[in-house]
Amino acid sequence: MSFRGYEPVIGIEIHVQLDTESKIFCSDSTEFNAGDNENVSPVSAGMPGTLPVVNKKAIEFAIKTGLALGCNIRRKSVFARKNYFYPDLPKGYQISQYDQPICEGGSVTFKVENVDKTVSISRAHLEEDAGKSNHSGECTLINLNRAGIPLLEIVTGPDLRSAVEAAEYGRTIRQIVRYLDVCDGNLEEGSMRCDCNVSVRKIGAEKLGTKVEIKNVNSFRFVEKAIEYEIERQIEVIERGDRIIQETRLWDPDKNKTFSMRTKEDAQEYRYFPDPDLLPLIVSDEMIELYRKQLPELPIARAKRFQAVHNLPESDALVLTSEKSMADYYEETSAISKNYKASSNWVMTELMRELNLEKKLISESPISPKQLGRLILLIDSGSISGKIAKVVFQEMWLTGKDPEFVIKEKGLVQITDHGAIEKIVDEILSANQQNVEDHRSGKKKNLMGFFVGAVLKASKGQANPEIVNKILQEKLR
Repeated sequence: MSFRGYEPVIGIEIHVQLDTESKIFCSDSTEFNAGDNENVSPVSAGMPGTLPVVNKKAIEFAIKTGLALGCNIRRKSVFARKNYFYPDLPKGYQISQYDQPICEGGSVTFKVENVDKTVSISRAHLEEDAGKSNHSGECTLINLNRAGIPLLEIVTGPDLRSAVEAAEYGRTIRQIVRYLDVCDGNLEEGSMRCDCNVSVRKIGAEKLGTKVEIKNVNSFRFVEKAIEYEIERQIEVIERGDRIIQETRLWDPDKNKTFSMRTKEDAQEYRYFPDPDLLPLIVSDEMIELYRKQLPELPIARAKRFQAVHNLPESDALVLTSEKSMADYYEETSAISKNYKASSNWVMTELMRELNLEKKLISESPISPKQLGRLILLIDSGSISGKIAKVVFQEMWLTGKDPEFVIKEKGLVQITDHGAIEKIVDEILSANQQNVEDHRSGKKKNLMGFFVGAVLKASKGQANPEIVNKILQEKLR
């Protein structure tokens, strides 16, 4: 994508908080809603003489994520000390991975404006989070609850070329880690944070421009806005003859602009060296294969299967697979109904409307997938019409009752008796003689819809529409 003759080059580093019960190097809880400094021990507070012990579940989650991203899993990876000084970093260094990360060399494919985009994953490495500084006036309070929270930092190559691509890539990573159940993907609680590396160069130039990092962006909408602003800012700096400074900037959503935080450190300034308190991390082939077998079907593969096997349009498949819980609900529903398209329609329209209105998760739906599947079966068998089904659905939503019970309780069984429907048709035609004459003479068009609607209304929506149409056509011929 061209911006006034310039091409943006973007790479993203996403910090994924692994959903373990304890921190990466000690047994402190990772509970988000704990009181300030409640989840702190001598290890996470960086007390002298304490020793870290690596969390096996964090390693499992890292390997599963790496496999899902198509990465090579290192049989031997090393934890290193990344040295820098900041008030909320109690040890004066962060335990991370540097030249020997656990995951390397994968890729992710996703759609941007109906076009496939593939982005390379250069590495994904384990590390601990720092604490949090809370600034208030001239005071700064330190909360170490986050210190030691397990993170997997997923780093792309410089493959993204627009803010839209970058935001969609972030959404895809969130979708994948939620499918894997390794992260809840809650950006508001800091479970995922994005660092955006942005540079610009003239169209056709091979040499990369000077990179600027936008730090800790916590929404994909802000990722898009921050990158768009930074692209324009850098172009303006270059065109007025100034030089881009390699630095770290922060995004201010209130002012819709980035501002300088600090000049960017190079790797040598962190003085990385292997952590002497932690042995190299050895992963066996058997462990990798065990975790590979536990991987769920990922969203892109699942969407393609829904299109190929269930014959759903791509738009339906992408919506249904946007969340694993929704895809699971749809699959359970369609397994009962045997009607893939109808199941898709009911989940995406009626069910999602009610969930959104009441701000419920699909796991909180009072209507189970089996109940919705049976409701669709009743429509397809002719027991109820689609119009009655919507009435039944609303009652099921309010009460959680089975569709068969609601239909019997409310007397909503579809009328299929030919004689009973013919009697209602005769009454409607008798009461609308002028419309009958206009229809037969061709003076007015589309009166068939009027007659069908009148019959259905008179039968309280219970008359079988196909039989109604057939009788009306015979009598109006």
